[in-house]
Amino acid sequence: MANIKSQIKRNRQNEKRRKRNQGVRSSLKTATKRATTAAASGDAEVAAAVRDASRAYDKAASKGMLHRRAAALARRDLCRAAAAAE
Repeated sequence: MANIKSQIKRNRQNEKRRKRNQGVRSSLKTATKRATTAAASGDAEVAAAVRDASRAYDKAASKGMLHRRAAALARRDLCRAAAAAE
């Protein structure tokens, strides 16, 4: 356990951020899974699911939770899966 006041504060901030990011990561996984399963099953909702997942990745990247290039790669993969389903 930290003895220094600034380190105690830093630990508190990091824990808060970790919990926030955990929720965002979970929702990203859910959106991705929804889009890929829609593409695999040939649903009519593929475009909407991909759009929602893509938006979620953009938001995560803009908040700094995910690197913008990592988000771009994930969006690319989703679009490829959707295109293959058509």
